Order: sequence, then structure tokens, then C-alpha cells
Amino acid sequence: MTSNDSATALHDALLILGAAGVVIPAFARVRITPVIGFIVIGILTGPYGLARFADQLPWLQTFSIADRDSIEPFAELGIILLLFTIGLELSFARLKAMRRLVFGLGAAQLFASGLLIGVALWTFGGGLQPSIGLGIALALSSTALVLPISGTTGAVGKNAFGMLLFEDLALVPIVFLLGSLGGAALADIAGMAGLIGTGVLTLLAMFVLGRFLLPPLFAQAARTKSPELFLSASLLVVITSSMLTVSVGLSPILGALVAGLLIAETAYRSEVEAVVLPFKGLALGIFLITVGMQLDLDRMVDQWAEIAVALIGVLAIKMAVTSGLLRLNGVRRGVAAEVGVLMSSPSETTLIVLAAALQARLISADVAGFWQVVTALGLTITPLLARLGHVAADWVETRHGAGQDNGVEEETTEPRTIIVGYGRVGRMVADMLQSHSKKWVALEDNVDTVNRARRESLPVRYGDATRIETLEALGVSHCAALVLTMDDHVQAARLTRRIRERYPEITIVARARDPDHAAELYRAGASDAVPETLESSLQLSEAVLVDLGVPMGPVIASIHEKRDELRAAIKHRADLEKAPKLGSSKRL
Repeated sequence: MTSNDSATALHDALLILGAAGVVIPAFARVRITPVIGFIVIGILTGPYGLARFADQLPWLQTFSIADRDSIEPFAELGIILLLFTIGLELSFARLKAMRRLVFGLGAAQLFASGLLIGVALWTFGGGLQPSIGLGIALALSSTALVLPISGTTGAVGKNAFGMLLFEDLALVPIVFLLGSLGGAALADIAGMAGLIGTGVLTLLAMFVLGRFLLPPLFAQAARTKSPELFLSASLLVVITSSMLTVSVGLSPILGALVAGLLIAETAYRSEVEAVVLPFKGLALGIFLITVGMQLDLDRMVDQWAEIAVALIGVLAIKMAVTSGLLRLNGVRRGVAAEVGVLMSSPSETTLIVLAAALQARLISADVAGFWQVVTALGLTITPLLARLGHVAADWVETRHGAGQDNGVEEETTEPRTIIVGYGRVGRMVADMLQSHSKKWVALEDNVDTVNRARRESLPVRYGDATRIETLEALGVSHCAALVLTMDDHVQAARLTRRIRERYPEITIVARARDPDHAAELYRAGASDAVPETLESSLQLSEAVLVDLGVPMGPVIASIHEKRDELRAAIKHRADLEKAPKLGSSKRL
């Protein structure tokens, strides 16, 4: 690379990082999604924005990127990291449970939307084959924008995720289909079949090798206690997987998804999710900046009526098809309406399919440019569509009555108790929860303890509880209770305070060293703090009284009375009349 190329790359990277540093905090302050901000930055700094005035005003070169292709690798890396984090939320069991949603509803939604859009384009004068290609391209929905908005759980997230997952899996066959429509020879079609076979074998090899190689790789990284090494191992896995799929002609997106899925089956999923989380938003921002750079403002002004009609037509067809299929599948009216609106805009992969259609000479460069503008504009308004979807869902539920709908109820998952630390105390808490049929998951930073527990098929994950992102990855926001068994009194109080500030409603039960430590935990926001020294004394007292012949009933009653008395004294020492009300009504 020449010095000029290096300077250009550094300039582009500096401009993108600077834009992200401004957009993310600025839009977070006013509680607006930064998606729009990134796209606006892309418009301003791109070839259709300030860059076209750089010849007259050279100083604008500092604040613009004339070559959109120069940041395409950054955008591709962003999509790869995004799909990797989505894969982390999967599991083989969940994929098996979702197979009907993915391959049934997902396939029906994609092909029905593509067929109707293609018929509409053909009716308005398009050729048959170009209309089919455009219909399939525009039927795709945005994984990069929809899933961060909807999530992958709950009724809306689950249905959106199932359909989007099928679209991601179908991307490569779609590209091959466009090639055959463009006049591919039989030899090329035979080559396509061979390529698909090679791809399947490669994916199977990745699954087999990943099950054996990933646990020891992350175990070694975990033993170092180095977040940097953990991040390096994560990036190594996702980039290697993406390169493997690319080497056999498949999409790097598929490789990233497989990498996330394989790591999700290990005990290190939560920690990996926590260390890559900061890169997820930045990578998505880079992708959105490239989307903004594709908005040709001159074309939008000259053809605003045609663009508006095209975009509204695509949105309307996809809304109707998606919500209609969901209703036929038994989904509630409100959920079907929200998912239909949310998934109605075109996708980032639409741009890939349009490029493939152009290369296959199915469409002209002018037609491809027109639909690229429509797609970029559709991506821009996706956050607005999400809000519109919420409004539509509320209106539908209010009009028809949620209780009158006999469809499938929203997926509910019983909240589980999170146990921080799986030593002797954590194991005892887990055993008691298990004996009462309560769901739980434990977080432990000793990799050998984690491995032993996993060999017994126990839900124990590796992770650093001092990183709030790790707990959030386990679902602390909606957990039944958070149990802190750590013996580091400083970290216990600090973590209690941070969790209470961020999630004031949850129950926090903490292990304390002594009454002074318990008082500190109450001040930090613990719902209950249990001092080890006092509990040991109470157990000794109970054993002595029983051995002296005192009946068990009065002994237990007196022990409970003494415990309440001691707890009240500790709260008084903490300057609290009682433990924090928030979360205290919950029970394990």
C-alpha cells in the first residue's frame, strides 16, 4: 500500500470513528435511535454530499469521503460482527424448536412477498426475469436493523428472527438463482450444485471441529483472566469461520452466524457477548454510514414521486404478506401487525442482490441505482417503522380486544435466578432452587469449576460478574432474583450498588461476611444480606438446643425470631428502618 493510500485509509477511519463518537452520545442524550444520525452522517460525508464540492473548496476533503468503496470492508466487518452476536443468542435446541417458523413461515414470507412485488413490477411494464430478480431482492428485510430493535425473544422478536434467519440462509441460493435467470449455462448450474454440496460439507466440518476445539481454546483464554485475550480469541473464531465460508463460495455472514452458534453451546457465551458488545454498535454505525452514502440526493429530488410510490408499494406489499401469514399461523393480531410493519422495508442484503442482478445483466445500471436509493431510504426509515408498528399493535389490540384473540399467546419464559459465584455457597443455593423446581443459572470466573459443572449438565457459565454487560447477557433485567455469593466484600457492595441503580425492581440477596458487611450491603441496595458469622451461630444454637431435648418446633420458632431481631439490628446500623422495598416482595 502506498503512502497516499495509507493516508486515505487513516483519514476515512478517523472520520468514521469521529462521527460515531459524536452521533452515539448525542442521539442517546435526546433518546433518539442513532440509526438516523449515522445515515445522515453518511449523506453529508459521502460522494453525494460534501465530497462533490471538494474541488471548489479543498478543505471539505477533510470532512468527506469521496470513494464510497473505500469503507465497504468496514461495513462488511460490521455486518459480520452483528451476525456473530445474533448467533450467540442461538442454540441447537432453539433452532430445532424454531424449524417450523424458519423454514415454513420464513420461506412463505420471502417467496410470497417476492412474487407479489415481482408481479406488480411486471404489470407496470418490467420484463419477466428482471421483475422476478427485483421482487426477490426487495422482499428481503433488514437483519442489521430489525433484530437490534425487536430482539430475538418474545412474540415480536421470535417471529421476526425466524423469518430473518431464513432470509440469511437463502441469500447464496438467491444469488445463484439470479445468475441462472441471467442466462447461466448448464455447466454453471452443475457447478452451483457442486458448490452447495461443498458448502454443506464445510458447515458440517465447522460444527464438528467447533464442538471439540472451542471449549479448550476459550478455557485457556479464561485462565489468563485477560479480557483482551478473550476478545482476540473471539475475533479469531468469527473471522476464521467467515473466511472458511467465503473460501467455498458461501457468504461470510453465514460463517459468522455459525461461529456465534458454536460459541453459544459453550459455557463462555455470556463473557464473549460482553467483550464484543462495544464493537457491535460501532460496526453497525459504520454500515449505516455506507447506506447514507448511497442516497443520491439529486436523484431523490428529480424522481421523488417515483421513489415515493415505489417505496410505499414495497412497504404495503410486505406488510400485508407478513402480517397475513402470521395471522394464518395463529399469532395475535397486534403482534402480527407490529412484525409486519417492522419488517416491511428492504434490507442491506437487498443491495447485495441488486449488485448480483446487475452483474447478471438482469437489470440496467440506471434501474439498479433507482432501487438502491429506494432501499437506502427504506433502511433510513426503519426506526420510524418500528414506532409505527408499536402504535399499530396498540390500536389493533384496543379495537379487537386482546382477550378475545384465541391465537397463540406470546412466548413466556419463567424468569430464572442468577447466582454469582458457584463455590460452596453458590452450589448450596443452586441445590435448594433445584429441589423446589426453580430455574437458575450461575456465573463463575473459575474455568475449572465451570468445566466440572458443565460435565454434569448444570447451567453454569463462565464470566466476570464485575462487568455489568456479562450479567445483562444472562438476562439480569428480568431475572427472578440475583444472588451474590462472592467473598470479596468490596466487589459485592459495588456490584449491588450498580445493579440497584440500573434495575431498581429486582431482588438482590447477598452473602455477607459479618454484620458490618451486611449493613454496607443494605446501604448499597441489597434486598437481603445474610452474614455468615451470625448464621453459623444460629445453626450451632439450633443443634445445641435440639441435643438438649428442646422440641424442634419451639427451637425453629426461636431461631427465626432471633434472626429477625439480628436483621433489624443490622438494618438499624445501616440507618435503614427496613430493607429496600423495591424487589423485596419477590421470592426465590
